[in-house]
Order: sequence, then C-alpha cells, then structure tokens
Amino acid sequence: MGKVVRVRPATIIALLALFFALGGSAFAIGQRTAPQARCAQGAVRGILQVTGQPDKGPANLPDQFTSDKSYFGRVFNCGGAVEARRLNRGIYEVKFVGNPATVAIVSGMGGDPTGGGVATDIGRNPDGSFTITEGSHTDEEDVPFTVVLF
Repeated sequence: MGKVVRVRPATIIALLALFFALGGSAFAIGQRTAPQARCAQGAVRGILQVTGQPDKGPANLPDQFTSDKSYFGRVFNCGGAVEARRLNRGIYEVKFVGNPATVAIVSGMGGDPTGGGVATDIGRNPDGSFTITEGSHTDEEDVPFTVVLF
C-alpha cells in the first residue's frame, strides 16, 4: 500500500503565505500606476555640472553669468537656461532660469590626492540663484562641481 503523507500545520501556513504573496504581487502588477512627471515636485528639476573649459578648469568661468556649454559637462533644467559665473576663487553662482525649485545639493569633484576631498557648500539667494563655495571659508579652491536641483 501507499505511504500516507501527513501535512503539518506549518506547511499549510507557509503555502497560504505564498499564495497571498503571489496574489498580492499579481494584483500590484495589474494596477496601472502613472509614472512621475519629469519635472514634478520631488523629481530632479535641474542638473549643472561645472567643469570649466578643457584644460583650464572652472577657474576660467567668467564673472558674468554665462550659459555657454563649453564651461559645462551636463546641463538640464525644467524651466529654461542654466547660467553660472565665478565670483572669486572657489565661489560661484548658479541660476536655473524659470525653475521654481528651491532645494539643491552640490558635490565637488576634486580633492587632495590623499582622499581628503573638498568641502562644498550651497546656499540659496533671494533672487533664486544658488551660491556654491568650495573649500574652507579661508582657503577656497576651484574644482569642478555638480549641482542637482529638486
């Protein structure tokens, strides 16, 4: 005669959990979700990578706002043009023209060879532009940087 297989309560609970997990995933996949609009609140609304012109670095950025792409690596703005200028050694201003976003982060792309890195700060100005300071407030440095606007 055949062998009797006993099903334990733990096996039944595991099978039920698997059934509901798969059913929930199938339900979620079946629901239509709209992707976030490209420039919606919470999305990346602007990116500017300031590199300076080749072989010169960001120190050659003019002291008047420019949107000349030869100074930039990557540029994106939901509102319109992106402009930047160098105010002083290691101090820059960036404008995302027509973009109402108010939150930005910055990352310096330089640093010392020992891996110490460069401190990079960003602050928002009343006119909507952002001031970027690289290095300490007593020893600014001109290094490439990237600003991401949310």
